[in-house]
Amino acid sequence: MLVRDKVVVVTGAAGGIGRALALRFAEEGATGVVVADLDEAGAAAVAKEIGPRAVAKRVDVSSETEVAALADTPFGPVDLFCSNAGIIGGHGLDAPAQEWSSLLAVNVMAHVYAARAVVPSMVARGGGYLLNTCSAAGLISCPGDAPYAVSKAAAVAFAEWVAIHYAHQGVKVSVLCPQGVRTAMLEHGIDTDHLTAKAVRASGEILDPADVAAAVVEGLAAERFHIFPHPEVAEYARRKAEDPDRWLAGMSQFVASLQP
Repeated sequence: MLVRDKVVVVTGAAGGIGRALALRFAEEGATGVVVADLDEAGAAAVAKEIGPRAVAKRVDVSSETEVAALADTPFGPVDLFCSNAGIIGGHGLDAPAQEWSSLLAVNVMAHVYAARAVVPSMVARGGGYLLNTCSAAGLISCPGDAPYAVSKAAAVAFAEWVAIHYAHQGVKVSVLCPQGVRTAMLEHGIDTDHLTAKAVRASGEILDPADVAAAVVEGLAAERFHIFPHPEVAEYARRKAEDPDRWLAGMSQFVASLQP
């Protein structure tokens, strides 16, 4: 998919990857960009940067009603829905039940709600596109954060299911799986010396969100299911698939090396 002349919705767009996506889609010539976020003021600021081709919407992506409302845009039917909003937990076995519930709601069910909101109309119109931000954690786990690892893996699995069932009806799906990206979420982890942030820093380059957006535009044009801003993630996933036991042993050693 080329973004030019398309109507795009981006959730989690007040900052980080979402903001970069919204700005880049506008630069690529999108007809309209819906900048959606729980942070209404932040979304409004991004929409103002873009200009009259953008509108800001406050959305709690854990609410199906609010996600469904994003499909009703002033620009017309949605061509590309970017389910990008996500949250991190930070705990392992000690993660409370509410943390599990929150991450599953935002990191998994929000993708389900988005698909329910737009896929039927996409099928009726002969096509459309879903871009789901799933993180490298969705493919290769996440040291230090069990709910995040599990929720992102579930998000990848759901995207695969949608692709399997709707590709023949013209609906394309991509999963965005970056590793380290310079966002407020990662910076907080670095400041608190969290295991997840330490693992990210030890694993490779930390990209600017604009670099991720550039990889997305290229990946959408090629209509690839996996979009890897960090190419090494593809290699990690390949090794995991080829020899899961060796991969698990290596990951275990890696995590142990990061802990006191």
